[in-house]
Amino acid sequence: MGIIVTIVTGLIIGIVAKLLMPGRDPGGIIVTILLGIAGSFVGTWLADIAGLELASGWGAFIAGVVGAIILLLIYRLVVGRRA
Repeated sequence: MGIIVTIVTGLIIGIVAKLLMPGRDPGGIIVTILLGIAGSFVGTWLADIAGLELASGWGAFIAGVVGAIILLLIYRLVVGRRA
């Protein structure tokens, strides 16, 4: 069940991040899931560096969305330079 919860949470976080950032979005549902999962790791890592203690819940969700937005911004910058 843990993997399924991770995938669904990653999908939700990825969708929210894509909705909050205007513009063209890369990939389909798989990329959105991976973006959300990776964003959760990045957001939690950044919160840890900042000294914030995030338990599960809204704080972790918001950190995941922020991490996903950062990754989406980096992706767009990299792809934008190649195009």
